[in-house]
Amino acid sequence: MDILEFSIPYHYVMAALRGPKEKGMDLKGLLARSGILEEVLHEPMSRVTARQYTQLVQNIWHEMQDEYAGLGKQPSPLGSFAMMCHSVIHCPNLEKAFRRAFRFYALFLDLAEIKLVVDDQFATIIVDEEHLNDPDRFLIESILVIWHRFGSWLIGRRINLVEASFRYPEPESHTEYKRLFSCDFHFDGSYTGLRFPVKFLSEKIVQNETTLRNFLKHSPADLLAKPDEGNSLVAQIRAIIGDDLSLDMPNFDTVANALYTSPQTLRRRLKEEGLTYQELKDQMRRDTALYYLEQGDLSIQGVAEKLGFSEPSTFHRAFKKWTGMTPGAYRQGDEKLGS
Repeated sequence: MDILEFSIPYHYVMAALRGPKEKGMDLKGLLARSGILEEVLHEPMSRVTARQYTQLVQNIWHEMQDEYAGLGKQPSPLGSFAMMCHSVIHCPNLEKAFRRAFRFYALFLDLAEIKLVVDDQFATIIVDEEHLNDPDRFLIESILVIWHRFGSWLIGRRINLVEASFRYPEPESHTEYKRLFSCDFHFDGSYTGLRFPVKFLSEKIVQNETTLRNFLKHSPADLLAKPDEGNSLVAQIRAIIGDDLSLDMPNFDTVANALYTSPQTLRRRLKEEGLTYQELKDQMRRDTALYYLEQGDLSIQGVAEKLGFSEPSTFHRAFKKWTGMTPGAYRQGDEKLGS
């Protein structure tokens, strides 16, 4: 599924802006250059598209000349990630690539220490938060997301995570963690990091200089915007519903039958993931609405029809409930930013 069909909540936008805010940068101008409405600063229910978020992160890095977005005790110089990628692209396997990459970043004093710990069963990427000024945990979680997805890209297959652990207490935004880490996760742990089966370390690097050039056009910023649902329950249900939301969505019993489980069991499993079926359907409609409104190719009525709403007024009410603003206000502000 295209990453443009997913949206990013207010919390992560504001967390990304912490560094620029502390440096006294023009946040409204930064948002405008990223195609994001100024209202996002004042509306906790608001969300942005993955493309907008990727552009925002890239703009922050470029304008601050710091790939740590002002959240480290010293900057991570612009271009560091690209140079690291070039240094590991010819490694024979993932373990060699990770170890070389982490040595590369160790050359920069006062950046977060990243290390690989290996035992007979598992490999663990551990990040030391000591050298970060990161109260929102935006940078620490970004580092983990990037290393997981970059490693998966290197070997051409998703690294199946076993556990994500965080030393800090559970934040209010914990419901979004399923999109960041498709695995069990817990807080107040003994370390901050990701654990996965050790077998992945022996996987060969399948990428090369040519594929790396294309990868670096938008990375690592776009890695932060991609959901990591893997083969999770949510991903399976999304696949059953499909991409054409103008069609009637399957009812709950139909979804349960497609997953070869009972409605009671499916309801319990969704509850464990902090969702109901209705909430999942609303998420899909909301994220797709943001995408079409940003694209500007369809009228608001056309967007409503794409989402399966028979009446535009019903779509207006739903969008206001999801984001705190009307589709018209969102569209009008987006057009102003693009003018």
